Amino acid sequence: MSHLYEVEIKSLLGSKEKADKLVLKLKKHDKNIKLSSQGKQLNHYFNIPKDIDLKKSLSSLIPKEKKIAFDKIMKEGKNLSVRTRDADGKVLIVLKASVGDDSSSNGVKRIEFESLVDVSLDKLDKVLLSAGLTYQAKWSRERKEYVSKDLHVCIDKNAGYGFLAEFEKVTPDENGLDKIKKELLSFMKKMGVSELPQDRLERMFSHYNANWRDYYGTKKTFNIK
Repeated sequence: MSHLYEVEIKSLLGSKEKADKLVLKLKKHDKNIKLSSQGKQLNHYFNIPKDIDLKKSLSSLIPKEKKIAFDKIMKEGKNLSVRTRDADGKVLIVLKASVGDDSSSNGVKRIEFESLVDVSLDKLDKVLLSAGLTYQAKWSRERKEYVSKDLHVCIDKNAGYGFLAEFEKVTPDENGLDKIKKELLSFMKKMGVSELPQDRLERMFSHYNANWRDYYGTKKTFNIK
């Protein structure tokens, strides 16, 4: 399995009305666009101690066919982000690493790895906690994912953030990331939405991480400039 790089750009929509307007524009742009999935997700982010052997801790959970991709991100990834996810009963281990100067948690250009695991979210979390990781934050959201050719657009209703759109393309070619980013930004402009600046996103992320217990599983939102 070849390794995939993702370019993902977020746009803060703020309201259901703006989210619905974006969906109408997407459908007008491509009448064949598909609603590929929708549902609820729980995402748990973890802090990784510097002295932990993360590869050893996770290796027993990774299926044989994904070992090469797993080994690659563990070896080459920078600023690794580890999270667990329950997507309507499907449990995954998700790893993301930065490419260039982007952050692994929120950056535009990243390496990604994810794999289904045959345990509950609680049991998967316990494996990581037993290995020495600690919770950074727990997130909850409702997501609708639309697919138009190689473009994926997710419309999320996040606890804390409110309505957010993510525009994403993936590629096995690291050299093509800058070109894809320009394409996504151009498309977003046509759709009437703009990129959520990284500095503001990091402030939002930090605020949520410090107060996640007030938002997780609720409809509460905040506004950080």
